[in-house]
Amino acid sequence: MGFKFSVLQTDNQTRARLGLLETTHGPVQTPVFMPVGTQATVKTMTPEEVRSVGGRLILSNTYHLYLRPGHELIRGAGGLHRFMGWDGPILTDSGGFQVFSLGPLRRVEEDGVRFRSHIDGSEHYFSPEKAVAVQEALGSDIAMAFDECAPYPCTYEQARAAVERTTRWAGRCLDAHRSPEQALFGIVQGGVHRDLREKSACELLELNFPGYGIGGLSVGEPKEMMYAVLDFTVPLLPVDKPRYLMGVGSPDCLLEGVARGVDMFDCVLPTRIARNGTVFTRRGKLVVRNAEYARDFRPLDGDCGCYTCRHFTRAYVRHLIKAGEILGIRLTTIHNLYFVLRLMENIRQAIREGNFEQFRKKFLAGWQA
Repeated sequence: MGFKFSVLQTDNQTRARLGLLETTHGPVQTPVFMPVGTQATVKTMTPEEVRSVGGRLILSNTYHLYLRPGHELIRGAGGLHRFMGWDGPILTDSGGFQVFSLGPLRRVEEDGVRFRSHIDGSEHYFSPEKAVAVQEALGSDIAMAFDECAPYPCTYEQARAAVERTTRWAGRCLDAHRSPEQALFGIVQGGVHRDLREKSACELLELNFPGYGIGGLSVGEPKEMMYAVLDFTVPLLPVDKPRYLMGVGSPDCLLEGVARGVDMFDCVLPTRIARNGTVFTRRGKLVVRNAEYARDFRPLDGDCGCYTCRHFTRAYVRHLIKAGEILGIRLTTIHNLYFVLRLMENIRQAIREGNFEQFRKKFLAGWQA
């Protein structure tokens, strides 16, 4: 089966919507948060554990897998699904953000980007065609076009040049794409400039991608600015195709993104802060490694039903982290992913029941960013 997206229900007070992604490796309800498995693994967790906390669609990183272990090795293993033991859908980003984040280690040319590996300094070259070929070798269900992500802040001219190059490269990605079972999404750029977002969306819509990413946000701009950009960008995108806000994963931003009509999200935030001893709770972040929790025998979050909160206390999790025990960061990761994925489940239920706006306001009233 190929790729299909359906809007099942829309909210009558916001732009929130309930949808269904259908892929070769199964269906996914939206709005959805994708746990990040950068190097073919969600850090510290087995595939079974990811599924047990509610994970259905995983993101993996083209740049990192190209460098190590190599896309041809993964192709030889039967594709990324078999290689990592995950039978659900996978989305791969193009590697564009990582390449453009290398700064002095990369050089942008019209045909592509020359860059040096952050691992061993070896020189490599990514073109739109190469990014597509690598993702086809990986065998992901959804691939992303190779784009140029302008930094924040940047000049208007830098943002405009990135939009124009992104459009040219998007057309080349489509021309190179051959896999009938893999959906290729375009990525709308434009920084914080309304006219550039309109230009990018207009040009990419003419190419008729089956879905659209919103790139170049959550790169350092204030949250209120990101929300403002979403307010004028999301309505530019087709109502019958999925909208993917790239790199966003804090609970408040997820709610605000859904309210503005976003269907898909990904971010390393939940797993990254977990490894630093920080967890999400209904009232905001809690730094469980802090000394104040050394004799705190409550769960991480009394309202949470995850494995960690059902079996262990803050004091125990803190002890593990301070002792350098791997179980400590496994337990915080399980909790954070459960928290975010359960939030998305509750969001979908609220849309289904017609009370999403009330749910959003109640959650945010108790959330301390």
